[in-house]
Amino acid sequence: MTNNTNNTKQQKFPDVQGGGSLILAWQIKNKTVLVVGGGEVAAGRILNVLNADAHVVVVCPSSGLNAEVRHRIDNNEVAHVDRVFEPADLETLPPTNAPPDMVLVAVDDPAASTQIWKLCKERRIPANIADVPSECDFYFGSVHRDGPLQIMVSTNGKGPRLAASIRKWIGNQLPAGVGNAIERVGELRVKLRQMVPDADDGPKRMRWMTKVSDAYSWDDMCALTDEDMDNLLKFYQSGKVPELHVLKAMRGGKVPEDLDVFDGSFGFSVVA
Repeated sequence: MTNNTNNTKQQKFPDVQGGGSLILAWQIKNKTVLVVGGGEVAAGRILNVLNADAHVVVVCPSSGLNAEVRHRIDNNEVAHVDRVFEPADLETLPPTNAPPDMVLVAVDDPAASTQIWKLCKERRIPANIADVPSECDFYFGSVHRDGPLQIMVSTNGKGPRLAASIRKWIGNQLPAGVGNAIERVGELRVKLRQMVPDADDGPKRMRWMTKVSDAYSWDDMCALTDEDMDNLLKFYQSGKVPELHVLKAMRGGKVPEDLDVFDGSFGFSVVA
C-alpha cells in the first residue's frame, strides 16, 4: 500500500480547472426541440438544431416571425404553432403529442423566459434561455463547420463575440479540403468494420486507422478513390500502410505482387 502511495505521489497528473463546461457532441437526431420565439436569435437556434437533424416546433405568433423563420415554416422545415407559449407545450407538443426533448427560448420578455425556465426545471427538460447564462443547462458556442468537421469555441457565456472571432481564426488555419478528407476516412472506417466486424478486432482496427490517418496528407486523403480504399484494406491484416504511390500503382486491378517496388520483406514499399 505504501509503495502504491509513493508511486502516485511521484506521478504528475493534470490540474483540475474548475468553472468550465462539459463540451459534448449532443446527438439530437429525430428528437423534438421546442423553440419559443421567432426573431433573429430564434432563427440561429433553429438552424443549429436543424443541422443536427432534430424535429423542430416553433411556438410564436405569426406577427413575431422574422423572414428566416417564416422561410423555414413555409418550406416545411419546422412545425409552427401560431400562438404564445403555454405550459401545456411541455407536456403534449404538437404534432407528436409528446413532451419536447429540449427547449430553446428566445423572446424579449425576461419574466416569461424565467417562468418557462422554471417549468422546464420541474420537468427535467434541458433548456437554454437566450442571453441569460444562469438560466441555461447548456450554451451555444461559435461553430466552424466543414462537412463532418465541427469545431466549437465557447467562452462559457462570457464573450460570445470573442468566441466568434476565435472560431474564424481557427477556421482560417485549417487546410483546404479537411472536411472531404474526414469524409474519406469515415468511409474507410465503415468498409473496414464491414470487412472485420468482430468486436475483438476493435483495438487492431483503431491502431491501423491511426496509422492510415498519420500516413497521408489531407490532399492525399481527399484524392483516394473507392478503388484505392479497397486496395488499402488489403494491407489491414499485415498491419501495414502502403505509401500513396503504391496505391496508385495498384489501380486497374493490379495486386501488390505485380508491382516493381520491393523492400525485401513485405514485397513492396510500405509504412510500418
